[in-house]
Amino acid sequence: MPSQPKESQPKWPQSSLPRVLDLSYPSNQYAAGGLLVGILLSRVRGRGWIHAVGDGLAGFAAWATARELDPDHQETAAVSLPLALTVSLLDNTPHPLGSFAVMSGLRVLGSTVGLPATPLDTLALLAQAALSAYTGERVAAAVPGASLALSLAEADRFSPAPSTLPGVALVGAAALLPARPSGKQHSRDKTPKHSPASDLLSLAALTLAAGLARPEPIDSHCDQVSVKVASERIQRSRQLALGALASGLVLRQTRSLGPLAAAVLCTAIRRQKAAL
Repeated sequence: MPSQPKESQPKWPQSSLPRVLDLSYPSNQYAAGGLLVGILLSRVRGRGWIHAVGDGLAGFAAWATARELDPDHQETAAVSLPLALTVSLLDNTPHPLGSFAVMSGLRVLGSTVGLPATPLDTLALLAQAALSAYTGERVAAAVPGASLALSLAEADRFSPAPSTLPGVALVGAAALLPARPSGKQHSRDKTPKHSPASDLLSLAALTLAAGLARPEPIDSHCDQVSVKVASERIQRSRQLALGALASGLVLRQTRSLGPLAAAVLCTAIRRQKAAL
């Protein structure tokens, strides 16, 4: 069901990034429950707390990413969560920094919050991009900068001010920062950056790329302003997501793109079913 503007909803400070996880909504309860169930299942499987939290966050990141890519259809997010969680439990746990950097970038580009990116948002995206690059997740690290650049190019009410161009360039350059060195103190760095299951999810999503990238009317409203989410921006977000998945396959960095792959695949399938 499309989200509607609610004037009584608590307001965040001026920012294009935060979205309230109001637990009075069943869909948000589902997401929070999915996070906890993912952690529990991972612990039952014998993984340590760090990996267990990462597994739970993988499912939550897929849910949140699907809400950005397909805001009119909560069922897309509902299916994305267990799909990403299953991939994470059966394969390598994705690095949450990379997964959430991608989600944040798509949120800014889609402007589902309804506000242009502020200097503080740019700084937050810079930190996410830099940390993702530091952990070796360069494809994920490139998404925040690409999102800001595409948002600026839209030149609409949701675009950041032209004066933020140096900051946008800095966020893009953060993806080129050197990764931390591998070693005993960084044993997780030795985990492959790609995931066979995420590879398959990405390939499946890309086979439906033509249908997903086509324009689609959006009826949902932005969180903080009483206007509809811009259909053109959601289209750009989907196109960027497809580009990230293709880059991840080429560069063998699909592990932290697993939640994105799940969200894109579920969105693409939903669109294909609607077209039948």
